[in-house]
Amino acid sequence: MSAADTPDRMPTHPPHDEAMGTRLNWLRAAVLGANDGIVSTAGLVVGVAGATDERAQLLTAGLAGLLAGSLSMAAGEYVSVSTQRDAERAALVQERRELADEPEAELDELTGLYQELGLTRSLARQVAEQLTAHDALAAHAQVELRIDPDELTNPWHAAGASFLAFTAGALLPLLAMVLPSASTRLPITVAAVLVALVVCGWSGARLGGAPPTRAIVRTTAGGALAMAVTYGVGSLLGASGV
Repeated sequence: MSAADTPDRMPTHPPHDEAMGTRLNWLRAAVLGANDGIVSTAGLVVGVAGATDERAQLLTAGLAGLLAGSLSMAAGEYVSVSTQRDAERAALVQERRELADEPEAELDELTGLYQELGLTRSLARQVAEQLTAHDALAAHAQVELRIDPDELTNPWHAAGASFLAFTAGALLPLLAMVLPSASTRLPITVAAVLVALVVCGWSGARLGGAPPTRAIVRTTAGGALAMAVTYGVGSLLGASGV
């Protein structure tokens, strides 16, 4: 690669890498949301099943847990991402002000940032000058702030994704508990939940580039413990007539 064509190629890579990282983060969040939906709803319906085998009560408890959990997840994600978006906007306003007040200092800063990426001083200056002439704010935002000014995080998208992920996970133990007969619903639910947690653990590990065994053990052990505890409590309460 010649020095002449390097400036034309440099800007194309950071957005690509950041877009891939964003997609992976969304996928990991979806897996975690589904895992939360599975474990919390499974714990709830299994606990209720320890106290009663009435299908209507199991369905009512499961639906209440599903709605409460999914709405809570969505609200929490909306608040979190809104805070992040506000911070990104504030950083962009500050950067825009600095570019207007001290353009030369900002050009030197951008040059230094490209030097830190491995470019020579002269090439870094050439890249910084060309990117500044094209779009100074975008150049600083992407390299200095790691922000794409045209694609700020959307709190509504995050809230919707969390709601759907939790709901999808919660539906599995709910349906497994209310659809089968009274004699088979508990073992079917436990088996379905454990299989789903294995899939969640494996998926999360693969997306994060980690060995899947530990993740699978953590997710399945946590889910099994939650179901065992809630079933035990439900059984005690049911036996005592509460």
